[in-house]
Amino acid sequence: MTVPASMRQARFDGAGGPEVIRVETAPVPTPGPGQVLIEVAAAGVNRPDCLQRAGNYPPPPGASNIPGLEVAGTVVAVGEGVTSPRPGEKVCALVISGGYAEYCVAEAPLCLPVPVPLSLTEAAGLPETYFTVYDNLFTRGRLREGETLLVHGGSSGIGSTAIQLAKAFGATVYATAGSQEKCDFCLGLGADAAINYRDKDFVAEVKALTGGRGVDVVLDMVGGPYIARNLSVLAVEGRLVQIAFLQTSKVELDLMPLMLKRQTITGSTLRARSVALKKAIADELRAKVWPLLDAGKVRPIVHATFPLAETRAAHELMESSAHQGKIMLEMRRD
Repeated sequence: MTVPASMRQARFDGAGGPEVIRVETAPVPTPGPGQVLIEVAAAGVNRPDCLQRAGNYPPPPGASNIPGLEVAGTVVAVGEGVTSPRPGEKVCALVISGGYAEYCVAEAPLCLPVPVPLSLTEAAGLPETYFTVYDNLFTRGRLREGETLLVHGGSSGIGSTAIQLAKAFGATVYATAGSQEKCDFCLGLGADAAINYRDKDFVAEVKALTGGRGVDVVLDMVGGPYIARNLSVLAVEGRLVQIAFLQTSKVELDLMPLMLKRQTITGSTLRARSVALKKAIADELRAKVWPLLDAGKVRPIVHATFPLAETRAAHELMESSAHQGKIMLEMRRD
C-alpha cells in the first residue's frame, strides 16, 4: 500500500491551555518489530490528553510526545514479525501516544477488529475507554453479576461505558451526573438510578436506594472529598476503584471504617504498562466484550466530532464537561 512521506499531526507547543495546540506537517512514522502503521480515520480525545497538554501527564520515556491514546483506521504497513493484523485490515488500537495524526504506529497485539455495527469514528472511541473500564471494574474492582455499582461522572466517555458494561454483565448501576439532562442520558443507557450531585447528596441517595447496605463497587474519577464519601457508601467487602483525580489526590482519611467493613481501595493507570499487560486486557476484551459490541448490545456514544484542524475546540469542549459520551477527531483528508 502506498504511504506518503509526510502527514498532518497535532502537537502541544509547551504546557498550557488549548491555545498551545498546533497542527503541523511531520514525517510519517515507521513501524518497528511487532508494530503496525495505521492510516488513521479517527482518534479519541480523552482527559489524559488534556493533562498532558497542561504538563501533568508526560508520555513514558521513549514514546512520541504527540498526544492521542486511541485510534481507528486501516493498517497500511507492518513491522518485522507481525502476521496479524495484515495490511488492508480495519482496526482500532490502544496506543501510548501519537493518535492525533494521519498515521500512527501501534503495537500489533493491541489492535482489535472494528465491531460489525460501528463506523471507524465510533470504533476509535473504544480502546482507551474500554481497556480502562474493563480492567478497573471487572479485574481490579471484581464486579460480579448481582452486585451493585456506583459510577461517578456517568455521562462521560468512561461513565457511559461503565454503565453499559456493568448492566450487560448483570450488575445494578447507579450513576451521578451534573444536570437533569445528563441524568436522563445515564438512565437511557440503562442506569437503574441517576443522581444529580448538584442538588442531591449522593451519599444519602445511595443509602436510601440500597436500604442502608451501600454498594459493592464505586468507580471514581473525582477524588478529593469524594474519597471519604465513597468509602461511606461502600458495603461490607466493598471496593473503591480510583481511576483519576479531577480534584486533589491528597486527602486525610479515617481508615478505621475501612478496616471494620473489610473494604478495599485500589486504582490504576494504563499508559505506562507493558505491552504484555495490555495484551492481557485486549485478550479479555476480544473474548468477553467484543461479542457484545458485534451484537449491538453495548456501543460507544459519540457526542461530537472535530476535524484535526479544530483540535483546540475539541479540548475546550472536553474541559467544559458539557459533553455526553466521547469526543472524537476525524482526519478528513481532502
